Amino acid sequence: MEIILKYFSDFTQEQLSQLTALKGLYEEWNEKINVISRKDIDALYEKHVLHSLSIAAIADFQPGTQILDLGTGGGFPGIPLAIFFPEVQFHLVDSIGKKIKVVQGVAEALQLKNVTAAHSRVEDIKNRKFDIVVSRAVAPLADLWRWSKPVLKKSAVPGKQFEKGLICLKGGDLAQEISDSGLKPRLVKIYDIFPEESFQEKFVVLAKS
Repeated sequence: MEIILKYFSDFTQEQLSQLTALKGLYEEWNEKINVISRKDIDALYEKHVLHSLSIAAIADFQPGTQILDLGTGGGFPGIPLAIFFPEVQFHLVDSIGKKIKVVQGVAEALQLKNVTAAHSRVEDIKNRKFDIVVSRAVAPLADLWRWSKPVLKKSAVPGKQFEKGLICLKGGDLAQEISDSGLKPRLVKIYDIFPEESFQEKFVVLAKS
């Protein structure tokens, strides 16, 4: 938890309590359903929570913004972002039901009123649109954009540096992946935001049409 407070300081008491509770909740759920590797549980706040919050460091989501977390896994980046932005609505989806069970359990324990979760593929989401799609290394950029485009609203929302589109967390050499996608995304080096060794070669990728 100390590593979160190293970079963020303006949390409410409720947010601090929610963030502090994450470690115990994920340890408890991981005993039943393995959603986080054993070695990463010990580095939960750095490798999962702070990594997720790199999006919050560059995108100031306005109250009422609707965000889809595509392939959320155990709830990243959606759960940390939902704690950070309590006035923003998050819908977390994953095609693996047991992972959504964990997400629902964590969100309920934290009393996150701005989180909904569904065992669903993004292609099956009908009659609902979002301002922004977020995702964490679940597929190549071309696929993420293909899945995101049908569920993105046409009109933009106000934001600090990003209005509407796809924001994903990725690592490594992305040149081929970006070329294959046909997009011209903006890349932000996470190490420039949080200079921690584990964030070398990791990026926030912001893509829009």
